Amino acid sequence: MKKFIALLLSMLLLVSLLAGCGSKPSQDQQKQQQGQQQQTAPAKDKKYKIVVMPKLVGIPYFNASEQGAKKAGQDLGVEVIYTGPTKADAAEQVKMIEDLITQGVDAIAVAPNDPAALTPVLKKAKEKGILVADWDTPADKSLVDLSVHQIDDKQYGEHIWDLLVKSMGTDSAEYAIITGGLSAANLNTWINYGLEYAKTKYPNLKLVTDKVPSDEKQQLAYQKALELIKAYPNLKGIIGISTPAPIGAAQAVQEKGLQDNVSVVGTGLPNDSKTYLKDGSLDVATLWDPAKLGYLTVALIKDMLDGKKPADGQEVPNVGKIQVQSDGKTVIMGPPTDFTKDNVDQYNF
Repeated sequence: MKKFIALLLSMLLLVSLLAGCGSKPSQDQQKQQQGQQQQTAPAKDKKYKIVVMPKLVGIPYFNASEQGAKKAGQDLGVEVIYTGPTKADAAEQVKMIEDLITQGVDAIAVAPNDPAALTPVLKKAKEKGILVADWDTPADKSLVDLSVHQIDDKQYGEHIWDLLVKSMGTDSAEYAIITGGLSAANLNTWINYGLEYAKTKYPNLKLVTDKVPSDEKQQLAYQKALELIKAYPNLKGIIGISTPAPIGAAQAVQEKGLQDNVSVVGTGLPNDSKTYLKDGSLDVATLWDPAKLGYLTVALIKDMLDGKKPADGQEVPNVGKIQVQSDGKTVIMGPPTDFTKDNVDQYNF
């Protein structure tokens, strides 16, 4: 009997030891379990990586947009990667976006130099789960989750033609258009709306030649304006579409002393325009605040990554009220501002 009890106690002790060994994982097992828990736990306070890509870097307009985008990043606690090609080159944008996709960013907002050329790479980004947006210039509508516009395109195009006629003092004259890149969707949209508007509102306006590209370069716009002035001695007006274009045209008018003969209007930053507005070689520059556009783009993307869609009439800090079109993803920042010799000193961008 004593032997039986001793044997039973030994067996119970052995079972308890085995149970203890089975319930206590090794240090390696503990680390592995902790790692798995960390991987499966939801990320808290994740810092989003948001890419904002302009048509090109290094010109005043997109420099101002960069300041606004980065300010939004600081205010909202997100990492803003502001990067783009050094010239208005769609192929370079494609390469850069390919690289950014591999970096695992959360969102890419691009101002495409050629929307069609960027469609495949933006589709790839979307398939990888990256939020795709456009800003400043529309991309393929079927791909973007958000489209941030500066202004109402139709109203803006028509407004520029009204400015031209008012500046020339006649609606019966010869004029020319100097644009940025021929494939830039936003520039083409404004021009097309303006031309369509002029057919009925100003039928006696005569466009002397097709729109002339300046590739977003002031020096090239200046050279093209000189060529236009020489080729068309009755030229009364030049419309510059892209921020360097009217400045280059005004430079040519100033050099030739034609302030009283040729009117120049178009999209221009007040700081770039000031000298030419003051001496009359540029009649009116019209634009929005590009820093606000950069800020708005980042702010709305941050909201969307958090699951919040833009709303019509929404008040965005540091920007103001926005308009949202019926598709729910096209946002208009607001109306433009006209800069003249009388008010240009009030602005600093």
